[in-house]
Amino acid sequence: MNVRVVYQAASLCLSYPDDGVLGSSALIGQALSEAAPRAAASFAPLLEWWEKTPASEVQTVYVDTFDMSRRHALYLSYWTDGDTRRRGAVLADLKRRYREAGLTIDGTGELPDFLPLVLEFARHAPGEGAALLQEYRPSLELIRLALAERGSPYAGVVAAVCDTLPGRSPADRQQAMAMAAAGPPRESVGLDAHDPRLLPLEPVGRR
Repeated sequence: MNVRVVYQAASLCLSYPDDGVLGSSALIGQALSEAAPRAAASFAPLLEWWEKTPASEVQTVYVDTFDMSRRHALYLSYWTDGDTRRRGAVLADLKRRYREAGLTIDGTGELPDFLPLVLEFARHAPGEGAALLQEYRPSLELIRLALAERGSPYAGVVAAVCDTLPGRSPADRQQAMAMAAAGPPRESVGLDAHDPRLLPLEPVGRR
């Protein structure tokens, strides 16, 4: 499996679905089928949904899923650090790691822990990127589980990313929390089950 293709495809698929992202659907599917067939099956529900759903509806669902609910937040350090001072230091460290790897994120309009940006880093520097994803494995797994509970086609994309990392994915939220050393220090941040061949690069910014 070519993990760089998986990471870039996931970065695109988890970005805001503007016309450029949606227009790359066929290219994403082809690249995955050639370089990572197992991952292609995980991406298929989202790509098929994109193909048969009006762009305006896809965009509305994206905003509703990722912007309007903390349970699916794509900001990895939010799951581990919440809204605390420590998170500022974490974000600064991520920027440093990107800069040292030669990846520029200026102009994206996003925080460095935004999952599509982390995935672009992983595509750019697979070794360092995979290590970073593993650091935030509990965050990834909690996002995956929350999306699966919602019945979201995005769940398969996050699952494909988790499949590139060592070890098995937890079967449920309790196991995912056990994977984490501790929950976010200030609030549950959506952890309560009752709470709410490489592709051409595209901008990662939301809108």
